[in-house]
Amino acid sequence: MSAPAPSMFTPAAKAMAEKLGLKMGRANLEEFAATLEELAKADPNIIAVTSDSRGSGKLAPFGKALPKQIVEVGIAEQNLVGITAGLAACGKKAFGVSPSCFLTARALEQIKNDVCYSDVPAVLVGISSGVSYGALGTTHHSLHDLAVLRAINNLTVIVPADNFESRHAILAAAKATKPIFVRFGKAAMFNLPKPDTNFEVGKAITLREGNDVAFIATGETVVHALLAAGQLAERGLQARVISMHTIKPLDTETILKAGRECRAIVTVEEHMVHGGLGEACASVLLQAGVSKPFRIVGFPDEETVPGAQADIFRHYGISVEGLSETAARLLNRA
Repeated sequence: MSAPAPSMFTPAAKAMAEKLGLKMGRANLEEFAATLEELAKADPNIIAVTSDSRGSGKLAPFGKALPKQIVEVGIAEQNLVGITAGLAACGKKAFGVSPSCFLTARALEQIKNDVCYSDVPAVLVGISSGVSYGALGTTHHSLHDLAVLRAINNLTVIVPADNFESRHAILAAAKATKPIFVRFGKAAMFNLPKPDTNFEVGKAITLREGNDVAFIATGETVVHALLAAGQLAERGLQARVISMHTIKPLDTETILKAGRECRAIVTVEEHMVHGGLGEACASVLLQAGVSKPFRIVGFPDEETVPGAQADIFRHYGISVEGLSETAARLLNRA
């Protein structure tokens, strides 16, 4: 029997989550599947297309409840994108669901041409993204997907941080008239505080105010930034925490506001440091003439270490301890 995977959160992180009043939710992927099934039961035009991934995509209950609204193409990601695009062109609301590492590499040409160039309102859902597959290694890690998709015209890219953002991302995708890509991981996530806010595609959510350092994070890294902000507060440092759930189009107004008001900026992503959120934020700030100490926390240009997702995060400093230390060091230069 294999040992259980390490918790995504260290004891210090769990203690800080309790102090901040955060409650554990379910995996964002599970929230996606439940929301899609709810929508599909009310709308027979909603179709799920999977590439031997209904199990990993948590869509087995969907298939059992709505067998006429799910299409299984087998391990054939290029076919999946083409079929999803074809269904969307015929008036169906099609959700193509596949592991992000394969969907955005093997089927990139179909995403560019069949979906984006053809301008069909297809929804592509990259599951088990980032290093969710952990010990399966580089072949199954998707640390390139945000970079390649940002470079394709006519595609909205969303990376939800918690169950709230996941549900509302799918609700928005179901109504969209343009192509959308939504990225999910596998780990259970804390539900983040959302005081008096609405989810709006292209508009970041500020979870915590502060003017010493700004954490601009996306996806499953957001909670780690929020916990690090709590730890920094105990050291007398106030961190702003921004959930940049939409990578494209980017909320440049929120980025520039943080750049002008905070002493330093730290971006955090479960992605290669090249081509993702960090470089996008750096471009916005530099072109606007805003210069502050700046650090991208992500995966460096090396063969990623294998292991459980939690261990990989900690190795690369995506943790309450790693992020609080990175921010503190950066502030010493401010």
